[in-house]
Amino acid sequence: MVDDPHATDTSRRFAVADLSLAVETRRPAGRPALLFAHGFGQTGGAWKGAAVALAEVGCRCVTFDARGHGESDRVTSGGYHMDQFADDLLRLAAAQPQPPILVGASMGGLLGIVLAGEMRPSPFRALVLVDITPRWETAGVERILAFMQAHPDGFMNYADAAEQIAAYLPQRRERKSEQQLRPLLRESADGRLRWHWDPALLAGDLVQESERYQPRLQAAATKIDVPVLLLSGGRSDVVSRATVDEFMQLVPHAQHVELPHATHMVAGDANDAFTREVARFVQSLDPLPVDRRVAGVAQSQ
Repeated sequence: MVDDPHATDTSRRFAVADLSLAVETRRPAGRPALLFAHGFGQTGGAWKGAAVALAEVGCRCVTFDARGHGESDRVTSGGYHMDQFADDLLRLAAAQPQPPILVGASMGGLLGIVLAGEMRPSPFRALVLVDITPRWETAGVERILAFMQAHPDGFMNYADAAEQIAAYLPQRRERKSEQQLRPLLRESADGRLRWHWDPALLAGDLVQESERYQPRLQAAATKIDVPVLLLSGGRSDVVSRATVDEFMQLVPHAQHVELPHATHMVAGDANDAFTREVARFVQSLDPLPVDRRVAGVAQSQ
């Protein structure tokens, strides 16, 4: 057993069909296994606070950068497609010591819905869907994409980037520091800082034709036969009461918890509450052995 929950395999590369992904594992010998899948335009670093806290109570926590994001390889030809991302996630799940609990935000959650609904047996022990449902509010997604497209020439420096992010995320009290921004930005040949993700992602079908996937996602949701927790943000503009109600009809055995002060960026806005709810859900999944300190996390946070 690895006793230090902060210990990570930061240099690990995981080979998928045509490239490799950057993967970090906290508490490699821990159980149960949680596989965290981030949203479009994010990195595995978005889960750091939750992964460290859950590793402290005995969970094996695996985070990764999706293809075209962060330190993972970019696609050199052929663009980006939903089935590529799904296959990458499936391979990562199969590489775990036992079927993992998927914790998926936004894009990561949609991939989890597809795989859990279309694969038999399911590659996951359970699903935690973070502010995502098979149908979403178009205006909220358009707001996110508008920000991603708003700075094609990058930023002058870290202070400039921090100012723009603060304007986009006014609910965050603290402005991001240079240390926090370094994993999210890359210095280009012209000296300007640009996002860590491949600009070609914006031309892929995940963006250009995303809504055509909704019937497939809804059909997959009806076939999910593993435990499901939907965590939504009370201030989200991507998930609404209407989309949550529709999801609960598609997956009647699912649990739903709303975190009232969170936006679509649930883990970043309310990490303590998010971690508490995930810990409670993990604790409920018998007969997996869970460190009894999970109960303490669930009660104290």
